[in-house]
Amino acid sequence: MGDAHRLSAMDNKLISAIDLATELGRRKQTVFKVIKRLQIEGQRMSTSDSRGQMVIHITEQDAEQVRAVLSRTNPIPEDEDARTDPDGYIQPQLGVFYLIQLEPAYDPGRFKVGFTTDLNDRLRKHRCSAPHAIVLSSWGCKSLWEKTVIDCVTVGCERVHTEVFRTSSIDDVVSRCESFFELMPK
Repeated sequence: MGDAHRLSAMDNKLISAIDLATELGRRKQTVFKVIKRLQIEGQRMSTSDSRGQMVIHITEQDAEQVRAVLSRTNPIPEDEDARTDPDGYIQPQLGVFYLIQLEPAYDPGRFKVGFTTDLNDRLRKHRCSAPHAIVLSSWGCKSLWEKTVIDCVTVGCERVHTEVFRTSSIDDVVSRCESFFELMPK
């Protein structure tokens, strides 16, 4: 078989984005984002491995481009917010827990809470849908605490969306956050 034919066969071989993520030890979402950023046209197809689900497949040549991009960054563990030490213990990512008031002038009781490692970037992203959003406060936090903090500080609040709530007293929410983080290790 000639080199040209082998190259052509290699180009035609398809790999699913999910299999590529597994191979690279990356999250599927990460691989999908790189495929989109590189403007790779994938083919949606169902295989026996995908149990009838339509899965994006790309050529081996395109997969090499994805591999090249992802080889320049450190692998992200399955739990994006955690690192594992040599003994196998999960080391939580450090960042901040934030309390953002989404519409201070029009709906002062509507707020967003969550964990981030880059508060300025997170606020910038929230301002796409809530241009008047302001950070009321933030506290040093480990990623593994996020769900617990949210459960504790939103007691009695109306859940509007996943991490968006409404309260009759935003000061009470701030106070609960302060109390929670006073108890946690620094």
